[in-house]
Amino acid sequence: MKAALPSPPPRYPLAIIGAGALGLHFAARLAQSGPLALVARDAERAQALRAGVTVGAQRHRFDAFGPAEPPAADWVIVLVKAGDTAAAARTALAMRPRGVVSLQNGLVGDVLRAACGALPSDQGITTEGAFRDGERVVPSGAGETLLPPGFEAVAEHLARAGLRARVEPAIEAARLAKLLVNLAINPLAAIFRVPNGALREPPFRAYLDALVREAWPVLHAEGLALDEPAAHERVLAVAGATAGNRASMLQDVLAGRATEIDAITGAFLALAERHGAAAPTHEAVFRLVKLQESAR
Repeated sequence: MKAALPSPPPRYPLAIIGAGALGLHFAARLAQSGPLALVARDAERAQALRAGVTVGAQRHRFDAFGPAEPPAADWVIVLVKAGDTAAAARTALAMRPRGVVSLQNGLVGDVLRAACGALPSDQGITTEGAFRDGERVVPSGAGETLLPPGFEAVAEHLARAGLRARVEPAIEAARLAKLLVNLAINPLAAIFRVPNGALREPPFRAYLDALVREAWPVLHAEGLALDEPAAHERVLAVAGATAGNRASMLQDVLAGRATEIDAITGAFLALAERHGAAAPTHEAVFRLVKLQESAR
């Protein structure tokens, strides 16, 4: 018997577009503290989420919708893959929100703002982690979520759900710090098929250090507020704090999906070219991840 569509309130205070591992992790926490709409990739997936999915140790049934039937919402969080940003933004516009904020990997702010037009929109960051284990979602390492100015209401929703969240005035520098972490951890985890913590140890540590060493001058010139030793420390600290996590790029490779390598390493290589900087290790991992994608 099919699970019925929920009877939505006139407007949800908050909605999430994206029902992957991280989207479900956030949705499970937020739905316990107030009404939440979850927009899945299609109506069939929304139906399954209404029937229930296990996140952590609990079974959750969400107010889930397909992208063709999104409800109205005050604020929308986008947590889809980078390549789906523009489509998610169009869905968000149909929800008539006050603002749209992305917590995606990579640099997607320009795509989001272009799709949202005059509607307030920007990209924040999160270091929360989660991965799929069969049909179950496993939270893996509590992190922090930083929102751009103007999204104080979203930070309050997250905080009420017990998540560490705040508005960060220097959000551009924070985005670059997150990009640094993604540049170092995601491709290596995908190539070597290891959890994040393994990258702190030989033989992987040499590759991790090389990626940070090449990325730092470019990102520092762009506004990264970390000196080079602090950049290395940041990456190692995140790899340690999320030691058991399967990076999102690793999850994509294992599932035979397209990765976010273009929005992460591809975006960095464009910055490096603009600054006239050599980045041979990043070029190598970019090609290797692309090779794994082509083997799908």
